[in-house]
Amino acid sequence: MLRSVWNFLKRHKKKCIFLGTVLGGVYILGKYGQKKIREIQEREAAEYIAQARRQYHFESNQRTCNMTVLSMLPTLREALMQQLNSESLTALLKNRPSNKLEIWEDLKIISFTRSIVAVYSTCMLVVLLRVQLNIIGGYIYLDNAAVGKNGTTILAPPDVQQQYLSSIQHLLGDGLTELITVIKQAVQKILGSVSLKHSLSLLDLEQKLKEIRNLVEQHKSSSWINKDGSKSLLCHYMMPDEETPLAVQACGLSPRDITTIKLLNETRDMLESLGKFLDIGKSACSQANTLDRHSSQQEKYLQEKIMKLPECGQRENIL
Repeated sequence: MLRSVWNFLKRHKKKCIFLGTVLGGVYILGKYGQKKIREIQEREAAEYIAQARRQYHFESNQRTCNMTVLSMLPTLREALMQQLNSESLTALLKNRPSNKLEIWEDLKIISFTRSIVAVYSTCMLVVLLRVQLNIIGGYIYLDNAAVGKNGTTILAPPDVQQQYLSSIQHLLGDGLTELITVIKQAVQKILGSVSLKHSLSLLDLEQKLKEIRNLVEQHKSSSWINKDGSKSLLCHYMMPDEETPLAVQACGLSPRDITTIKLLNETRDMLESLGKFLDIGKSACSQANTLDRHSSQQEKYLQEKIMKLPECGQRENIL
C-alpha cells in the first residue's frame, strides 16, 4: 500500500509539488485575509466606540451647559435689578411728588432699558458659557483619552478650569455696566421724545426697537479692536480687553496662568468668529428682505398691468 503510494508520488512528483504549493498559498492567503478582516473589524469597532464616546461626551457637555446657564440666570437677574432698580421710583410715585412727570419719564426709560438689556445679556451669557464649556470639554476629552499613556501631562487641570471659567464675572460686572450705559443712551435717544400719553402700535414698537438695536450694535468703542481693525462688540462686553501682549505677561506667570491665557485667547478667537458670522448672516437677511420686497413690487406691478388688458391674447403676449 505504502509502496504504491510512493510510486504514485514519484510518477507525479511535479504535479504534487505544484498542488502542494497551490494549497499552501491558498492556506497562507486565507490566514492573511482572516487577519486583515479581523484588523478591519477591530478598527471599525474602535472607531464606533470612540464615536459613541465622543457623542456621549458632547451630549453630557451640552447638559452641563444648560444646567450652568440656568444656575447663572439668577445671578444675572440680581445684577441687572441692582443696576436698573425701578422700585425706588415706584415708591416715590406713591407719595404723589411734585415732579411726578419726570419720575414717570425715568421709569419709562428704565423699564425699556431693563427689558432690552435682559435680552442682550441673557443671549451673551448663553453664548459665552457654551463656548467656554465646549472648549473645556474638548480639553477634558483629550485628557481622558491620554490617560494611561506614559509621559502625558494634563492639558487643563481643575485649578486652570476654575480660573478660566471665573472670567464670566466680567460679563456680570464691567461688561454688563457698559452694556446698560450704551442701551440706556440709545433708549433715551429713541424713546425720550415719545410722550407718555402716546399709544404705540405693535408696528411702531417694532420700529423703535429696530432703531435702538441699530444704535446699540453700531456703537463705536475703541477699547476692543480685532486684528483686522474691525470692531467686535460681542467680545467687548463678554470678555476683558487684552491690554498687554502675552509675551510681556508670560515672564512673571506660572504655567497654570499661561494655560489659562491660552484658553482665554481661544475663547476670544471663537467669539470673534461668531461675531463675524452673525454680521454676515444679518447682512444676508437684510439683502434677502430687500430683494423680496423688490420682487414683490415688480410682481404687483405686472399683475396690475396684466389686469388692465382686455383681451387674453394681449395678456399672453405680455407674459
